[in-house]
Amino acid sequence: MRPPPLARAGAILVVGASVLGACSRGDPREVVVYTSVDQVFSEPVFRAFERESGTRVRAVFDTEETKSTGVLNRLVAEGGSPQADVFWSGDPVRPFLLVKRGLVEFYVSPRAQGLPPGLRSRDGSWTGVAARARVLLVNRKLVGEAETPRSIRDLADPRWKGKSAIANPLFGTTTMHVAALFAHWGEPAARAYLDALKANEVRIASSNGEVKRLVVAGEVSFGLTDTDDANEAMKEGADIEVVYPDADELGTLVMPTAVVLMANRPHPETGKRLVDYLLSPEVERRMAESAAHMPLRAGVVTPARVRRVSDIRAMEVDYARVAEEMERIQPWLRQWAGL
Repeated sequence: MRPPPLARAGAILVVGASVLGACSRGDPREVVVYTSVDQVFSEPVFRAFERESGTRVRAVFDTEETKSTGVLNRLVAEGGSPQADVFWSGDPVRPFLLVKRGLVEFYVSPRAQGLPPGLRSRDGSWTGVAARARVLLVNRKLVGEAETPRSIRDLADPRWKGKSAIANPLFGTTTMHVAALFAHWGEPAARAYLDALKANEVRIASSNGEVKRLVVAGEVSFGLTDTDDANEAMKEGADIEVVYPDADELGTLVMPTAVVLMANRPHPETGKRLVDYLLSPEVERRMAESAAHMPLRAGVVTPARVRRVSDIRAMEVDYARVAEEMERIQPWLRQWAGL
């Protein structure tokens, strides 16, 4: 999903380093949040927090092409003089890179009650909420029901040679997915799989949104993307099917967004209040309606097209291990991608 042109909306600002540097540290009327959750979905949440709390939100958003790496690198670079109070990550893995560097304050929010233990840390280093999943988006005009791909392994099947797509594995949720496979399958099998994708001429798109476009346009028969992009294709009326892959074995990779409280932040109290708000059932409802994110709580009302995590076979994932793998395999991934 590509965010709209950056613009001031209400009191929310897309701010640069110079503006953040001018913020009053400790001002109880404002809070600074960095996020890799798409602006089109996260910005309305911040506006709602402003209305309810009277606190001004200063937000820094990631771009689609550097999803989850741009603001993360900035948080690391600013580690000696933190500018952000909160990091709302589009996935649960990259916060571990901040925890490893001692940039996170552990905080068990009272709003974490009711969230599944497996999708949040016990020590409060991160808390998951409003999940996406990695799915296969299938062009129904090009693929019959009987031959519908049901596994990520189908990307390497010779019958689909040159007819499928994934986003660049150096960025975003595709990086996390690849790292999860390294953690689950082991390095030899994961490397062999990635090499098989290359041999099968899988198209490497610039983003998950571009994968969606290729499938809808019929340039490929199917592709691997995220549920929010698949939801956009459904809303556009495209003749597609969304497949939650590997229901009989590996399971579908589930990726809650993750909320992190930054250490030595400029606005201690408003930072905690924003974390509490982002973990609320109201935010899960908003994200289900706008972005097809799956609520982690029971009882949150969702649109009919949004499935619950309990409705699918989820891949067993140790997100901390995936974070370690993600850092470790970066040199090999760059070589694989020809960079």
